[in-house]
Amino acid sequence: MRFRLCLAVVLLMLLPTVPASADATFFLGSTTTPSSRLARGFTLGASFVIVGFEFEYAHTSEDLLEAAPSLTTGMGNAYVQTPFGRIQFYGLLGAGIYREGFDEVHETSTATAVGGGAKITLAGPLRVRLDYRLFNLRGQPRHDQVHRVYAGLNLMF
Repeated sequence: MRFRLCLAVVLLMLLPTVPASADATFFLGSTTTPSSRLARGFTLGASFVIVGFEFEYAHTSEDLLEAAPSLTTGMGNAYVQTPFGRIQFYGLLGAGIYREGFDEVHETSTATAVGGGAKITLAGPLRVRLDYRLFNLRGQPRHDQVHRVYAGLNLMF
């Protein structure tokens, strides 16, 4: 039993390694459903050349005049991206939770997201990130589907 375990460990150590990188994005954008409102947030992620994972937190402000609720999301996303180049395109799928609020009424439930965008290298590890997301909100939100676009500053490390 010990011999097999040692052999497995040695074989795993001989496998070629895959380069990994991490990044963080701070963004500003707009949630466009039902009207345009300021959205801001951040992402923290790790990628292995083509496949990556990230956590995203975002908050959209409420607009009482437009009857547009606030929206706070916490999502875990998996993405695929082009492996190299000055511009990396990506597509993603995610799931998480949201909290919607309008006046005194709040709804908290689960959500899924689909989207995509591009990470454009500026200099060294500094990039601009452009992103679009479509959120599908479960429970009883005021709007089942919410669209968001943003631009952010992305730092690779």
